[in-house]
Formats: sequence, C-alpha cells, structure tokens
Amino acid sequence: MSQYFRPVIQSLLETDLYKFSMLQALLHKYPTNTAEYRFVCRNQPAFPLADLADELNRQLDYLCTLRFSPDELKYLATRSYFKPDFIEYLRMFQLHRPFIEARAEGDQLSIIARGPQVHVMLFEIYVLAIVNELYFRRLQIEDMSEGRARLRNKVAQLRDALADLKLRHPFEFFDFGLRRRFSGAWQEEVVATLATELPAYFRGTSNVYLAKKFDLVPIGTMAHEYLQTFQAVGVQLRLSQKAALEAWVQEYRGDLGIALTDVIGMDAFLADFDLYFAKLFDGLRHDSGDPVVWGEKALAHYKSLRIDAHTKRLTFSDGLDVPKMLSLYAHFGDRCQLGFGIGTNLTNDVGATPLNIVMKLVSCNDQPVAKLADSPGKTLCDDETFLAYLRQVFNRTAD
Repeated sequence: MSQYFRPVIQSLLETDLYKFSMLQALLHKYPTNTAEYRFVCRNQPAFPLADLADELNRQLDYLCTLRFSPDELKYLATRSYFKPDFIEYLRMFQLHRPFIEARAEGDQLSIIARGPQVHVMLFEIYVLAIVNELYFRRLQIEDMSEGRARLRNKVAQLRDALADLKLRHPFEFFDFGLRRRFSGAWQEEVVATLATELPAYFRGTSNVYLAKKFDLVPIGTMAHEYLQTFQAVGVQLRLSQKAALEAWVQEYRGDLGIALTDVIGMDAFLADFDLYFAKLFDGLRHDSGDPVVWGEKALAHYKSLRIDAHTKRLTFSDGLDVPKMLSLYAHFGDRCQLGFGIGTNLTNDVGATPLNIVMKLVSCNDQPVAKLADSPGKTLCDDETFLAYLRQVFNRTAD
C-alpha cells in the first residue's frame, strides 16, 4: 500500500452487532445459502460517487486482509448469545476479494457482493462506512467545530428536557450511526462524549468495536435481510415471517429479543405475531412509516393478546433526531418500555449533507427477495413480478 493510504476499517469488529447475530443464526440454519447484495445511493451527492471507485477498491483490498484478533474473539465470547462454534468460525474468517466488485458506471458507483451468504453478508456495513468516509474526505471538512457545537446542543437538549419529563419508564437511547457516519474518528468522539455527558440515558452502541473500547453494551436487533432470506429458502412464502421468527427464537432462546416489523409492513407482521411470539420476544422495532401510528398498533396488539405492555419494549430507529425522540418518549413513556436507536443525525451532523446510502440483499439462492416497508421510498426489490406476488400473498397494496 502507498504511504498515503489511510484505511477506513482497521478491525473486523467494527461492524454492527446485528451482523454477527444474523451471521450466527444463518450459519446454523442455512450455511449453504448464496446471496447478492447491491449498493444504492438514494440522494444526490455533491460529486459523482463514481469518482471514489479507485480508492474504494484499494480499501476493499485492505479490508480483505483483516482477521479477528485473539483479544477480539475473547471479547465476543463474553456475549452469552454467541456460541463456541461461532467464535471458532470467526477465528478462521476472512473476507475474500473475488466476492465483491466495485466499479464506476458513468457517474454511478456500482458495488455488488455475491457469493456464500455467510461470507458476503458482512461486506455491507464495512462498504457503507468506507464509501461515507471516502466521500467526506473529498469534501475536506477538517474543522469539526460545527459538529461539536451541534453535539453539545443535543446533549443540552436532552439533559434539560429529561430533567422535567419524569415518566413511568426511563428514557434510553443508543448509537446506531456506523453505516452513515462522517468518519470513524468522529463516531468515536460522539460515542465517548455521550458516554461521559449522559451516562444515565446513553445505553450503548451498535458498533461492536466501540462497545468494546468504551466498555459499553453492544446493541443490536434483527435485520431486514434476515427476514428477507426466509423468502427464498423453500418455506411457503406466506409462512416466511413465522419461520424467521421461530428460527430466531430457537437460536437465541430469549436473548436479542427485539423483532423487526417492516419487512412486509406492520399489518402483515402483526398478523403473524401471535400470542406465542408476542410472549417470547421482548418487543418490536420501528424502522419505517409513522412512528406514532406504528406504536399505537403495537400497543393495541399487545392489549388484544392480554399482554401487559409495560413488560414489553418498543424500539424506534427510523430517521430520529433529538426532538423526535423526546416527542415519542412523551407520547409512549408512561405506557411501555422504550428505546431509541439514533443514526445519521448523531454521527453525521457536522454541517454537510449526509449521503443516504444502503447496501441491501436483492437475491438469495438465485431467487428475488423484497422489502415492503411502511415508507414508500424504502421498498426494495429488483423483480417487479415477485414484488407483485409478495403484495398479493400478504394483501399489501402498492406504495
């Protein structure tokens, strides 16, 4: 590597906890799955992302040299939900360069990861973090005073509001900002600041590397791609959500008990989330659609099943900022346990417009998969025929 090369990812531990939890579940259940993931930018960047292709490829070359260290594996083994055979799998694990391709296509940046799912699924978070950091390096924002001022304001807003807002359940929030962060150094500064300034409210981070470094709780929930995978593993499509939930229960047996609701939409999810699952899972995560409407549906569902909502947790993670978190807390804080996973507004609020980028599962076992979110812009599928069939099976109308 050139002496001027600065790696974005320096440890394979620097990924979201849900990647590890999903990897273990699928390694045990469907180790022979194949899959394809594709990169998408949903907004207009300041310059063509295709300009990043050469440097991105250098970063991917380096990424594929990394291995988990003994100290990192020892840390992961302290998480009770990770099994010894999974830790040994990670001991042998290394990303393989032939499974990912990045190139310029006109002004667009094309990134495709294709191969064994238990291998290529880990590329997602690393790729998104790399693209973000390379993009903002090009913008040459070196003075972080604006970002620090905004962060101080968030801390003050939370401290002042929560001093007077005393509800039955505590206010708890956590960092979900790895994928779209301004940089690794900035995310580390943000997490360290929040852990110091708001220890009563800041409960952890999804970034396993930072959780280890600052002795915080690594936070993670079920991912969209996990439920999407069950659309292509030989399970009857109508039963795919139930099969995914059942497999998760059998794998984690009470740990990591927050279920994601918006892969086919909240109404379709609740139709499958019967008394059995509602008792076994600790709560639900919102990631698209109106959060108040979603929360009211969740509480009504628990009531219809005669479950005390105070024993359950609603976790919000869609486009949060401090005012939205406080508003949702005021609305629901006397009625159930709550958690708030805040991402881009926490780790990429420095004065420049963030990228809205994703890298999503588009096929599994050579079959299309889809996400039918409750927000129109979040629906993802390359195959319109399959998308129409999925809507028909789950009685979903078009966006």
